[in-house]
Parts: sequence; structure tokens; C-alpha cells
Amino acid sequence: MTHESRATFGSKLGVVLATVGSAVGLGNIWRFPYMVGENGGAAFLLIYVLCILFLGLPVMITEFFIGRHSHRNAAGAFKEIAPDSKWSVIGYNGVLAAFMILGFYSVVAGWTLEYILQAVTGSLSNKSAAEFANDFSVFSTGIIKPILWTFIFIALTHIIIVSGVKKGIERASKVMMPMLFIILVILCVRSLTLDNAEKGISFLFNPDFSKITSSVILSAMGQAFFSLSIGMGCLITYSSYFSKATNLQRTALEVTILDTLVALLAGVMIFPAVFSFNIQPTAGPELVFITLPNVFGQMSLGSLWSFIFFVLLALAALTSTISLHEVATAYVLEEHKMSRRKAALLVSGGILVLGIISSLSLGIWKQYTIFGLTFFDFLDYVTAKIMLPFGGMLICFFVGRRVDKKILKAELTNEGSITFHFFNTYAFFMRYVAPIAIGLIFLNELGIIKWINGIILQ
Repeated sequence: MTHESRATFGSKLGVVLATVGSAVGLGNIWRFPYMVGENGGAAFLLIYVLCILFLGLPVMITEFFIGRHSHRNAAGAFKEIAPDSKWSVIGYNGVLAAFMILGFYSVVAGWTLEYILQAVTGSLSNKSAAEFANDFSVFSTGIIKPILWTFIFIALTHIIIVSGVKKGIERASKVMMPMLFIILVILCVRSLTLDNAEKGISFLFNPDFSKITSSVILSAMGQAFFSLSIGMGCLITYSSYFSKATNLQRTALEVTILDTLVALLAGVMIFPAVFSFNIQPTAGPELVFITLPNVFGQMSLGSLWSFIFFVLLALAALTSTISLHEVATAYVLEEHKMSRRKAALLVSGGILVLGIISSLSLGIWKQYTIFGLTFFDFLDYVTAKIMLPFGGMLICFFVGRRVDKKILKAELTNEGSITFHFFNTYAFFMRYVAPIAIGLIFLNELGIIKWINGIILQ
């Protein structure tokens, strides 16, 4: 497949919405709120926004450069830019990470469909907190239902991927992303009308600077990478479909702003409701499937609000599974010379196998562990704590040390037709600052920094 015949997004709006869809996912609506809750509220939020702007945005621009300059999949991009070198290991890391993430992410995404059904049938009404917890435990550790929903979610993703870049990914993004924003705003308005909503807003936006510690800073940096989908091949793959007229700097800024806006709206949606019903904001990952259904159940028209919320979650999950699937599909399609239909089918089949094992590892296969982790938790740990920060760090090294600055500047300025202010600062940042910062995330995620602090304090 030549660069000229390769598919591209059909419009500027399609570029932005598809890429925002890649970044926006359960990380914004599920992971971000409980990370804020566990790390002191507004203090974490402040550091998170700074990390997004000064670390996430530059690295996103860098991944855009790699994808658009090469017009190849995540692995092929490095072969194109640095042929006959070992730098392609970065791309293989991204493809494998995307595939492995889908192995457990599709299971969680499937749970959202079960809860949509429960909201429609009224099964989420008139339950106590203990009943919500028990029902979630019974469902998530079951055999038939979780696997069935995982299969359905993978099938939905597969259908969109098979339809192609313009007719599938771009068209779906133009429908789903506006729907996601509308639903999110509706839920925010409802949350803000609850009694004591101002306590949740204060928790989210009134920082207590005494809460800022090295752990909070590193957690915020890690969440910034997770939220923007950095290091997993999605941004490289999607930007490979950008036309040469696309303004990479502006697109990265727009995507970063919209992604951060979704995370903030998720906080506005969740924390006023949590404080209104006197629930601890540090509820953790179970916030979405246990705590919030309990909150909605105590509202008037609780089933309706639960239905709207889980539709929101399903949309966010689907925009992410599409981008992750495309990373693997584009790799198989281009590097192994398959048709899109065959490549997508192969990837979907592999994801389903991982998904079944991941789901069963929460129940009947829970006793089978890898380094003490269930298969589900193992996929999560290896990708989030090792492969993503490792990949992000190597991308910075690659562009900062391997790519000619003239080539980098020419691509990012569309051959000089647009201005890149502070380019030299950006290049210095990518060469020295970003790798160190990401390295710290890497060490923190592995628990090495905590171990070192423990030795120092002894």
C-alpha cells in the first residue's frame, strides 16, 4: 500500500473528533474521578492540568509527527523513519500494548452494557449499598453474562473497524462524540441541582496545597499519559491518517483541551452527587459500578439517570476500543499484507480469547495467577505500569535524539506554512526533560520510588 493510496480522514472535524474519541474513554469518566478522590481533590487536579499542558501536549505533538510523517502503522512508522534500526521495538510495544489493553478493557466495557440493560428493566432500583456491591460481585465473577457482553462489545467495535477509516471510524466518531458531550452536560446539570452540591464543587476546584506530595505529582503525571492515550500506538496510528494540510500543533491542542474538558465534566458530574449523599470521594474503582448506581437509585427517576450514565460510559468505552483495535488492525493489515476484513477478524478473535480468559480470571479461574496477579490484573498492570510509560519514554528519546531537527520542524510547520513558536524549547524538552519526567512515572508505577523513600526514611 503506497502512501498516496492510503486512507485519510475526510475532514478537519473528523480528525479532531476521531482523535478526541481515541483519548476520551473510561480513563476520563471512570479512572480520573477516583484518582482525584484518592489524591486530595483540587490539589491533584491542578497538578494534572499542568502535566497535561507541559508534558502530555508536547508528547502528543511528537506522536502526531511520527504518524503523519511516516503514514504507517505504529510499528511500520519507526521502520519508515529509521530503517534498519532497532527503534521499531517502540512501535511493536505500542501495538502489543493496545492488543493487551483490549483484553481486559473489553470486559469492563461489556459491563456497561449489562448495567444499561439493568437500568432499562428497573433492576437498579430500590437497592441498598450492600446489595449493589453483592450484585456487582456476583455478575462480574460469573461465566455466561460477562463473556456474552464482552463478545457483543468486541463485535460492535469490529463492525466499525471493518467499515474503514472514513465510513467506519470517522463516521462513528462524528455521531458518538457529540452524543457523549451532550449526555455528560445533562448529567452535570442534574448533579449540580442536588442538595450540598457545592461541597463537591469545592472539593474539585478549591485546592489544599498541603495535599501536594511527590506521590500526588507522579500520580497526576501517570493519569495525564493514561488519559491522552500516550504510548499505546493510538495517536501514531490515527495521525497516520491525517492529511498533509492538517495543523498538528492546533489539532493536538484541541484534542488536549477537549479531553481535559471531559475529565473535568466527569468530576462535576460525580463529586456533587457523591457529597450530596454523604459518600466518601475516595470510593476507588468501584465508584462507577457500585457507588454511583447507589447514588442514582436515591434520586427521583433514578433508573433514567442510571440509564443515561451507563450509555455515556458505553460510548466512552467504544470510542477507545475502536482506536485500540485500529492500532492492531492497521499493523496486521500493512505489515502482513492482509485485507482489512481479514486483519480485523484476526484481531477481534485474539481480543475475544484474551477477554474470555480475563473475565474468567475474576471468577472460576481466580486461583490461577501470574506473579500473584489474576490474568485481568496482570494485563492491566503490565500495560499501564510498564509498557505505556516505557513506550512514551522511548518515543521522546527517538524524536529527541534520532530524528533530524530540520525534518521535525518541517513536518510540524507543514513545510514552513505555519509557525511553531518556541520550537527550540520544545526540541530541548523532548530531548532532555520529557524522558526524565516519564522515567519518574515509570519508576513510581513500579513502586521503586516508594521503595527508595522507605530506605531513606529508615
